[in-house]
Amino acid sequence: MKYIIASSKDWGLLPTLKKILPREGQWFFVEDKKELTIENIRSIEPRYIFFPHWSYIIPEEIYSNFECVIFHMTDVPFGRGGSPLQNLISRGIYETKLTALRCVRELDAGPVYTKRGLTLYGNAEEIYIRASKLSWEIIKWIVETEPIPKKQIGEPVFFSRRKPKDSNISCLENIAQVFDYIRMLDAEGYPPAFLMTDFFKIEFSRASFKNGHVLADVKITMRDENEKDQ
Repeated sequence: MKYIIASSKDWGLLPTLKKILPREGQWFFVEDKKELTIENIRSIEPRYIFFPHWSYIIPEEIYSNFECVIFHMTDVPFGRGGSPLQNLISRGIYETKLTALRCVRELDAGPVYTKRGLTLYGNAEEIYIRASKLSWEIIKWIVETEPIPKKQIGEPVFFSRRKPKDSNISCLENIAQVFDYIRMLDAEGYPPAFLMTDFFKIEFSRASFKNGHVLADVKITMRDENEKDQ
């Protein structure tokens, strides 16, 4: 049996993944979206294609012809849509589910293989690492059991993908929110929490919350003319 894992970020866990995965079968890894073509997939003919952390649209010709398993950090149908981690924490939600579901045309609407509990404490990179480890465990379970996914139940709640300007903390109302914003954006490739002055952009990372105040690393750069609307 053959399997594909497509991941645009592995958070340094691929060596661990290769130890966890069943030794039976052949495993192929895709990290570049240019490699995810129907021609390449058909040359492999995988039983499953897993997408543990994939930031791109999956072509319909792929998910229509192969069983594609995606991972979403909400208890669907609650929280369908983009930026689930940031949307959850900004709403004061600190416990969620990592859901494995089949890819279909409608975003995050496919039937569910399983849901596993996931805590949202720590900074974003720590949370993504925990989610990745949990994804690998789910992949192993799916390969070994080949479960039939079940239709989602309940009224959908949709999240909108966050934009860089949403990282501005100037409108927050309390210190706890400031701490949450800094940590939920503190991961490689994500726009950090920031403040703007007339001339400077002040970015924050590595936050800690102690005795009613936030301590954080600060990066100060000249404000770009293109950032006036932020």
